[in-house]
Formats: sequence, structure tokens, C-alpha cells
Amino acid sequence: MTTPPSLTSTLTSHIRAAIAAAGGWMGFDQFMSLALYTPGLGYYANDSRKFGLMPGLGSDFVTAPELSPRFGRALARQIAQALEATATSEVWEFGAGSGALALQVLDALGNGITRYTIVDLSGSLQARQRERLAAYGDKVHWVSELPAQMQGVVIGNEVLDAMPVQLLARVDGAWCERGVALREEGFAHADRPTSLRPPMEVDGNHDYLTEIHPQAEAFVRTLADRLQTGAVFLLDYGFPEHEYYHPQRSMGTVMCHRSHLQDADALQDVGEKDITAHVNFTGIALAGQEAGFQVLGYTSQARFLFNCGLLEGMDDAPLAERAMVQKLVNEHEMGELFKMIGFVVDSAACPWSGWQAVGFGVGDRSHTL
Repeated sequence: MTTPPSLTSTLTSHIRAAIAAAGGWMGFDQFMSLALYTPGLGYYANDSRKFGLMPGLGSDFVTAPELSPRFGRALARQIAQALEATATSEVWEFGAGSGALALQVLDALGNGITRYTIVDLSGSLQARQRERLAAYGDKVHWVSELPAQMQGVVIGNEVLDAMPVQLLARVDGAWCERGVALREEGFAHADRPTSLRPPMEVDGNHDYLTEIHPQAEAFVRTLADRLQTGAVFLLDYGFPEHEYYHPQRSMGTVMCHRSHLQDADALQDVGEKDITAHVNFTGIALAGQEAGFQVLGYTSQARFLFNCGLLEGMDDAPLAERAMVQKLVNEHEMGELFKMIGFVVDSAACPWSGWQAVGFGVGDRSHTL
């Protein structure tokens, strides 16, 4: 009996053919896109379980909504305020994962939301979401692309980090774009000269590897173009520009996740592990402003959740629930590494002047961007 090819070997063959067709070299952003999103094979397009608390259940990582429903309830307070301030009643969620956040927001806001639209390219994840959100019937909808015009509040939890990045390497004082080439034993990194540069100068003459984020920034510009009235809240791990391109951050931020462990080798076991990069929030903020958004605020996940009432009713919470909430806000867990940035449409139809978003009421760090 012939053993069927594994997911990794099939995806590897697909990517090898693409690299060969491109002349033997492919930018890392293209490789990352194929590794994550090739239909039926890429990490986010195959049927493997991804989200969960423990590796024993077959999951690779946990996101905030899986840790505690208090996360979604706190975010719902900000969403409710934004819906009222922008006179809208629709919510759009990008990359809804297991559907946990959508369920928490819908449970909290009920009839305050008339339509909840999920934008997710993964058929397997959509199936899980539909099962989890069945109680909300026709209120929840799924789309694979954005309409020409939309309104409401847009949310994205850990969406930007999964958008393909370009790698830039300074080697012996010269900048190159680091891509992927073919070797007999698999894939290998290979550099090509480039005119691309990081958005700010990196001090020193030591070898340096980093990322730029044209796709994430283009995503924000697209939101600004399509969103006629409303607000946007994006939560992810990352830094402002001056921290992102610090001279000591010389190995970049690309990281892989599998079975709740991390490694930095994105070229191995493609399709079986997540590939991510930290977010340059300064670039995200500038992209939004240049496209017509106003920045509502920027702060740490911990401060945002505190501002939105995360700790209300915690006095009587069981110890296990308290432990999960600690993971959301402790500095050495998710509390400081993860940041929230908010935007609002800047137009006469959606006046933002005088609106203080509750999530940024204390501890706003917009001045650090």
C-alpha cells in the first residue's frame, strides 16, 4: 500500500514549484503567505486544531478569549461605547479563530448588535465558528472579502501578526532582502541587494535582521477606504517604531508556534506551525492616519482591559478564573507585550471630537508612537 503524502510534504512541493517558477528565489513575505494560506494546505487553511489552553488537546497556542470570557466582556464595553458614538450597530471581526471572542461579545451586547460579520479565509475555522455561534442564527454572517463600503466597529485580535512580512538584513554594512531559495535538502535563506530600508535608521554597523510590514499597513489603509462610519480596534503583540528597530533587536521578531512551544525556523515543517512577526504600531498608526483615520488611542492590553472593567466582580471569582485573568494582565505574560490601537473614521458624518474611548481613558501611549 502506498503511504499518502503528508501535509508538509505536499505543501513543500507546492512551494518548491512556486520558487522554481519565480527563478529560484522568493521573498520571505511570499513564502510566509504560501506557508500560512495555501488553500487546504497552509497552516491557517488546513484542518489542524490551532487554538486551545493545553498542547495535550492538539492545540498550538492560546489567545486571550480562550483564557477567560472576561476578555470579551471587557472588549464589549469598548465596542458598545464605539457603536453609540458612531451611531452604528454592526460589528466586523477579522480572523475570528475559534469563535470564542465573537460569542463573548454577542453574549455581552445582545440586541445592541444587529449584524456580526466575520471575515475569515479558513474554511475549517469557519466551520468551528458556525457551530459555536449557532445560537445567534442569522445575526452572524461570514465573508471572504470586504464590500466596497461598510460601517460599524471593526475588531481584530492577533490578526496583524499573521500578515506576511518582508525580511531586511544588514550584512557587512549592506542592506539586502532576505528571501527563500531551493536546496536539495529543503529551503534555505538567501539574500539579494535591495533599495528597501527600515522606516528609521538602525544605529551601528553590526549585522542586523528585521521586518517591514507592507501588507499589515495596506490592510489598515483598506479599512480606512472602505469604512464609511465607525471605529477600529486592533490588538496584537508589538512595539512602537523606536523599540521595534532598536539596535539590540538584531535578530528580528519572526517566530513559529507549535504545541505551545516557540522556535525561529520558519522554513521547517511548513503548514504544521504558525509563523508570526511582531507589529510595528507606529507604522500601523501612520498608515491609518494617512488614509483618513484618527487615532483614538494606543496602550497596553493590561491597561486597556483595566479601563474596560476587567476586574469588576473579581472578588468572588474562583482561583482558576483569577489565574487566567492574571495571564491577561501580568507584565511577564500578555499584559505588556500585547498592545491595543484604536482608530475612528475622521469625517463630518462621524465626528470624533470630544469622544474619549473608555479603553484609553487612563494610560494612553499615543505620544510614544
